[in-house]
Amino acid sequence: MTISDRHRRILDAVQQAGQLGVTRLAELTGTSEMTVRRDLEQLAEQGMLERYRGGARSLVLRGEEPPFAVRTHEGQDAKRRIAEAVAGLIVDGEAVVLDSGTTCLEVARLLAPRRLTIMPLSMHAANALVGGPQLRLLLPGGEPRPDELALTGPLAEASLAALRFDTAVLGCCGLTADGMTAYDLADAAIKRAIIAAAHRVIAAAEPAKFSRTALAYVAPVSALSMVVTTDDAAGDDTDALTAAGTIVHKV
Repeated sequence: MTISDRHRRILDAVQQAGQLGVTRLAELTGTSEMTVRRDLEQLAEQGMLERYRGGARSLVLRGEEPPFAVRTHEGQDAKRRIAEAVAGLIVDGEAVVLDSGTTCLEVARLLAPRRLTIMPLSMHAANALVGGPQLRLLLPGGEPRPDELALTGPLAEASLAALRFDTAVLGCCGLTADGMTAYDLADAAIKRAIIAAAHRVIAAAEPAKFSRTALAYVAPVSALSMVVTTDDAAGDDTDALTAAGTIVHKV
């Protein structure tokens, strides 16, 4: 087991249990308690869990959005595949609005060299786009949420209302046949403003999002032009989304 795989297993186990001791984590990973202690120190330094003497506890409460640092390590291969597919759907010369989130950050990295006009709703994505030789970068107003650095609030909503985009790329917190949801009310408001400002709306979603419903309602599935996900998404989930009024593209 690689260090990355071991860290992933530790994070998953701690998140599911709420907290776990070093002895149990050593059993789960098949390694020594000394190695687990070093792993926990590294993960705590990265803000991915909370260390206490003899073990670690999750920073994620039930119904809460996992920290950005945690999500950057989740489903990396799936996020890259989805991001590549989304980038391939965008034609040079388009005006694009890009939502916050880790999958949208992967999309930003792929679009940076392209001849596009892009407005990102995340300072992480804006940083990835700066310096694109052919790119026209538009920066919205707004208040950055700590850690996530997503731009929200009246200034961000006013920036979106003033413009019209060819394509919007949305990140998902939860997506079922009942609609798209977000963990945060301010984020839900921004997502609705993004949808209203774009001719075409592409949602980038890993399969895990299809079994999840977050607190704040965003919009019905029919508001999305397309959902891009991976080919291991459950057929029942994707069929339900299609029946609710959108196209599902598996990669």
